[in-house]
Amino acid sequence: MPSGASAPGPGRELSPSTARRRIAAPTLAMLPRIGDSLSFLYADVVRIVQDDTGVCAETTSADGEVSRVYLPTSLVSCLLLGPGTSITQPALATFARHGTTVVCTGSGGVRCYSATTPDSLTTRWLERQVHQWADPDRRLAVARQMYLMRFTTKVPAGTALNQLRGLEGQRMKALYKLLAQQHRVGRFRRSYDPAAWDEQDPVNLALSSANTCLYGIVHSALVALGCSPALGFVHQGKQHSFVYDIADLYKAELTVPLAFSLHDSPHPEREARRSFRKDLGLFKLLPRIVNDVRALLAPEESEPLPDGQEIELVNLWDPEVGSVPAGTNYGGGQ
Repeated sequence: MPSGASAPGPGRELSPSTARRRIAAPTLAMLPRIGDSLSFLYADVVRIVQDDTGVCAETTSADGEVSRVYLPTSLVSCLLLGPGTSITQPALATFARHGTTVVCTGSGGVRCYSATTPDSLTTRWLERQVHQWADPDRRLAVARQMYLMRFTTKVPAGTALNQLRGLEGQRMKALYKLLAQQHRVGRFRRSYDPAAWDEQDPVNLALSSANTCLYGIVHSALVALGCSPALGFVHQGKQHSFVYDIADLYKAELTVPLAFSLHDSPHPEREARRSFRKDLGLFKLLPRIVNDVRALLAPEESEPLPDGQEIELVNLWDPEVGSVPAGTNYGGGQ
């Protein structure tokens, strides 16, 4: 067992006070409220362990000196683990008890490889997503709202989804043409061909790279909210369909202008990733993503719920009245 971990070795017993401190579960009031404020913490090239005091991130210098920074486990809604990071089982269990989503990401948090979903994470937003997705009319209404959020232009009530895709394509082509003229790129056509990756022009390379970064950020936010990345409203058939839907809201503002600015870069992919992290302040985008997802899935809720209503205990489903309390004898005394 590494020195930073807190699990006892053979023959070693925990004192009662230490045992209580390590296994005590937080109350509902202590759990983080993702809807009101997303607290994301990114870490890389560290070892995350738990000791008698709490969870800390350890680094070791060249001369063997260990430095520790303690993490606010009760205040972090999502922990992003970048390259070179390891985490012990006791530390991971502590984050799970506090309802913290732990995501394994690429450098800077720009890819999402896997994630843990704590048992305390409410299904509220997943249920709203399914509610909007399962009905064709509501699903189309969400798609129209996405178009309005992207281009600030209302869509006529009778517009079908294929027409909506056509309008979106026209808007993006117009944006490509405008940026190509501004940067004197010449005629530009968006293409994505992994089989001939190195043969693509710098703008397409930079755009594909920046979009991948954006997908990782959106994926992390959706996982932290408890939504399904697979249930998209415009995209479908992929495990990241909803990720693509939400990422599309920001491409015209973020990734497309960045890609055209790198049209003469000798390393467009690398520069796109660096610029997207450094210059645009990626993690400032997270609260905006959360607000946009809430507006799409629950447009009737203009204000956050009062304290204590964001996180709910497990309930039972009733086909007539909806949700009913669990832990109740419904047998009529039999």
